Amino acid sequence: MVYAHDDPARDNCLEPENETVHLGRCHLQLRKGRGDGSRSGAGTGEYKDLMQRIAGNGTFRTALAYELLKHPRRCLTAMQSFSDTIAQVIRAMMANKLRTFLTMFGIAWGVGSLLVLVGLGEGFRSGQHRQLATFGNDLVMMWNGTIPALANQHTGMRPYQLTPGDEDAMRALPQLRAVTGILGRNDLYEVSAFANTSGQVLGVEPNYSQVRFMPVAEGRFITQDDLTERRRVAVLGSKSGSLLFPGRPFIGESITINDVAFTIVGRVESISRGNNDSDNQKVYIPLTIMQQQFAMKGDNVAQDALSSIQYQPAKKGDSAAAVAAVHRVIAQRHGFDPSLKDAFEEWDTIQEEKMIGAIFNAMDVFLGGVGIVTLGLGAVGIINIMLVSVTERTRDIGVMKAVGATKSSILAQFFWEGLLLTGISGLVGIAVSAGFMGLLQITLTGKMPGWDPPRLVPWSAALALGSLMLCGVAAGLYPASKAAQMDPIEALRKE
Repeated sequence: MVYAHDDPARDNCLEPENETVHLGRCHLQLRKGRGDGSRSGAGTGEYKDLMQRIAGNGTFRTALAYELLKHPRRCLTAMQSFSDTIAQVIRAMMANKLRTFLTMFGIAWGVGSLLVLVGLGEGFRSGQHRQLATFGNDLVMMWNGTIPALANQHTGMRPYQLTPGDEDAMRALPQLRAVTGILGRNDLYEVSAFANTSGQVLGVEPNYSQVRFMPVAEGRFITQDDLTERRRVAVLGSKSGSLLFPGRPFIGESITINDVAFTIVGRVESISRGNNDSDNQKVYIPLTIMQQQFAMKGDNVAQDALSSIQYQPAKKGDSAAAVAAVHRVIAQRHGFDPSLKDAFEEWDTIQEEKMIGAIFNAMDVFLGGVGIVTLGLGAVGIINIMLVSVTERTRDIGVMKAVGATKSSILAQFFWEGLLLTGISGLVGIAVSAGFMGLLQITLTGKMPGWDPPRLVPWSAALALGSLMLCGVAAGLYPASKAAQMDPIEALRKE
């Protein structure tokens, strides 16, 4: 800050040399005066006396304030540039390095905690979504069920089997966009020229690969001509192929299933979920040949009985109308009340995903709340440190106000100090947490079934930045306003 006479005509009494004085954290620049003492400005003798008082003892601030206040001239403060204010703030922060570091560490830890905790929740969410996607999108699976016994009736529990007639009736419903029937057995044996295995055999329809997640790695899948002509063709799962033909190509080769020969026309990619690789050991053949050669066994079981019917609702992401319509059709065809929920054996992946989403939404709110509380505690720490700083610099503030510093200049210095503390530490917390989560993405992706490594979520980063802005304003504005309101005389009396 540069102090001069308020009369431009008196500028000729000032020498070009300047004397610089540091009042703690207050940077003052005094210009030497000259004259014979008759002028109202400070002469050389007064200037030397003033400098001796400044250099002589620890009460130099009071001496300087008194020397400048006793003259009739008015002191003017030149407007400081923004860079000067920031420089003063940085000097104030560097004067207490340990305290500044610990304060910034608290804010960085709060921001990092918020981002990592929310990222963990999103990792679980995306992992579960990916896990469900391996079954198929918008999938509802229905199996053979049992009609429960009812009170005041003489009939007991009665099992029923799904049939192609049920499938045709469901396919006619406008609430469904895709329906596929399945017949599966686990008691069949597959034999090749090199090995044998006993994976599950499924009789499927051509649209099975669209309803279910069924990526074909080699060859082709079952076609409509295979069903119509009852061709004895098979598609192997990835593990079935490696077990039956270890290290050998097998497209076009033959295997037998319970002594019935089949030609291999395709191989499915690995679709296992975690350590459960049963889906990779399956063998797929046309549904018609499955019903002909390996029909379901048991008493009172229809020759064309299916083990499951799986479907997709017409409205993506909403299965309520489709499930209700299917219940009405199946109940009508098998003679029971559709309101008997226990009569249906089914799994709705849409509802499952919604339930998982609700759980992780609650987890995000909880974890985000924990992170915000941690961030808030860091902000309280900054406010406390800034109040301590105002108390320590009370005499400096008094000198600044005594020599003409305005409330706005004092307010700006403390405000920017608090804002810089939160801003820099917050950005450091975001950068470190993003780097940490990026490292986890590289090292842990695909290693833990049903869970993805945490990732930086845009909304959590925006929340952290918004919280940082509020914390910075709160941490800077209140202590700064307290400093700006100080009375210079009372401030100078503080020891």
